[in-house]
Amino acid sequence: MEIPEGLGWVRRTPAGRDWLAELPDLLAGCVGRWGLRIGRPYAYAFASLAVPAELSDGTPAVLKIQYPDDDSRHEATALTHWAGRGAIRLLDHDAPSRALLVERCVPGAPLHELPPDAALDVAVELLPRLGVPAGPPFTSLAEEAAGWAERMPANWERANRPYERRLLDSALGLLADLVPSQGEQVLVNQDLHAGNVLRASREPWLAIDPKPLVGEREFAPVPLVRGAELGHSPEAVRHRLDRLTAELGLDRERVRGWTIVHTVAWSIGGDQVFPGNVEVVRWLLG
Repeated sequence: MEIPEGLGWVRRTPAGRDWLAELPDLLAGCVGRWGLRIGRPYAYAFASLAVPAELSDGTPAVLKIQYPDDDSRHEATALTHWAGRGAIRLLDHDAPSRALLVERCVPGAPLHELPPDAALDVAVELLPRLGVPAGPPFTSLAEEAAGWAERMPANWERANRPYERRLLDSALGLLADLVPSQGEQVLVNQDLHAGNVLRASREPWLAIDPKPLVGEREFAPVPLVRGAELGHSPEAVRHRLDRLTAELGLDRERVRGWTIVHTVAWSIGGDQVFPGNVEVVRWLLG
């Protein structure tokens, strides 16, 4: 079976290699269970095997078999919670195999193909629709942040201190202030960047691949502010921060703080350092 390049990182661990070895059987089981016709895997999938599929009646869909990590554990639950309002519909899922059958976005062009300000117009309409009240079983932002606070210093040391200590200290200090002072708790998506919003036919734009948490609304714009898809420069990052906070009626300093925290938390993954994330933190700290 063809394994997309984006999934190559899972080969670095024994658990990842075991999952890759199991994938052909998981895929065959899903094809049989749902009576699917499938195509070649999408090349840009990084946390799951994703393939275009057709149901027996010709309905276009996407079959996703998730790598069993914690971030995507409640993806099916989030899609059910949104019920197609601003996000793709969940058609069916199989919890033991972490397989999801979801609506396919047609034509499926990503949001970042729009000019940056037009993309932000879409985000301003979309984010409030996704920010619906929620609770268990979703992980809370406070709980997730506690894990970041524990892992960030250890990751920084293990990676041989790849950036200046002040960035780490600033993130930890902001975290201590932000977590206990949150506002209304709603469903937020910590991976809602401009590559995870696709042009569709049922609605003009739909969110895909959620990594859901329950936290305050000021966390929701973070992936769009820090993401490079709509431009990677100090001016572009600050412009996204200014526009999204102003037009969504959010506290700019809290959004800025959450962006610094989350970007530091996601600046090191395994043995890899992401220099673009480090640059965003420097720009926002000034």
